[in-house]
Amino acid sequence: MTTSFQLDKRLQQDCVELGDWRGCLLLLMNNSLVPWYIVVPRTDIKELCQLPAALRADVDRNVDELSRFILAEFEITKLNIAAIGNVVSQLHIHVIGRYPGDYCWPGVVWGRDEKQPYTELEITQIKTRVNESLFLQ
Repeated sequence: MTTSFQLDKRLQQDCVELGDWRGCLLLLMNNSLVPWYIVVPRTDIKELCQLPAALRADVDRNVDELSRFILAEFEITKLNIAAIGNVVSQLHIHVIGRYPGDYCWPGVVWGRDEKQPYTELEITQIKTRVNESLFLQ
């Protein structure tokens, strides 16, 4: 981890910060069409395979716990988990709940124009539920 961590501007623009979590920042993509969360390790390292072992273990644990949270909270049939980084090179892991009939099923969610931002009330409710379930700082 480094002290110079700054969240990429595109992630700042597209997401809502939910909190700090074992060396990572947890984000919510501000598009209520699917449950879409992003785990951002607080580091300048850009590849998962280059993370120090302790941070990598925290990232893996966070992604696993977030995946279980999404499975429990939403009526989904599939999780999409990816760390692609072609547009935003900062290391970040998408954890997205998918289901037949969602706005881009069975295609990918990236690069789509469809968007329905969360309301302030919805964001507050999501933050509360995430904090209760995942014990964010």
